Amino acid sequence: MKSYKQVFAKLNHAAVIPFFVIGDPDYKTSLKIVKSAIDAGADILELGIPFSDPIADGPTIQKADIRSLKNGMTVKKALKFITEIKRHKDIPIGLLMYYNLIFQYGTEKFFRDFHKAGVNSVLVADLSIDDAKEIIGPAKKAGLDTVFMVTPNTSKERLKSIASKTTGFIYAVSLLGVTGSRKTLSTSVKGLISRIKKETDVPVCVGFGISTPQHAAKVAKSGADGVIIGSKIVGIIEDNLKNRKKCINVISKFITAVKSAIIRT
Repeated sequence: MKSYKQVFAKLNHAAVIPFFVIGDPDYKTSLKIVKSAIDAGADILELGIPFSDPIADGPTIQKADIRSLKNGMTVKKALKFITEIKRHKDIPIGLLMYYNLIFQYGTEKFFRDFHKAGVNSVLVADLSIDDAKEIIGPAKKAGLDTVFMVTPNTSKERLKSIASKTTGFIYAVSLLGVTGSRKTLSTSVKGLISRIKKETDVPVCVGFGISTPQHAAKVAKSGADGVIIGSKIVGIIEDNLKNRKKCINVISKFITAVKSAIIRT
């Protein structure tokens, strides 16, 4: 299984990391979309298992969760989905999700089963670094990397604590607020990346509010090791629910454009 370290070491540009809600808008279409994103140039995947109360997410991803849940997505089906993705290509996969799903499944069993399926890390959006012991031990035991979030208002002391517990990459949240497309990029990105890199050698990947190839290129130029794009891509799915073929084509072209913009920086 390809690791984060292997991918980041090989790339000479910031990694393109699209986010998808597994099973949105339905299992088969979601599988086609994610496979096409890989073929279009995604370097790493960030996938969400749908949850009823996604408190870190804005309306776009909330609606994607609802679509996926209505079409029968479950944690066990997500396990099958990831196995199928890994058969398509060995690409690092990070889960971004909520703790109740892990707890109900059984924490150690969850990490063990999903690592076996091909997952590299699990970022738990509603679990603070103060409670990280809930997952660090089981994750390490299962062979998973740890990924935690840092925001613009994270203190230096807290940043040090987060950095010391992170083995995969740090997810730098570019702005205050929930996920969602923005017309303009946050002005705090460059300073945030710089602050984080003073405390750790692990890669820094930036997400939240990145909505255009130009945004992605600017984030890469600011020193990010990876650029995470979620709501913009999920929004394309929402806009093309009646034309699945068009949906796949638009997402593929968008990811290609993002990668080209990053490589040119």
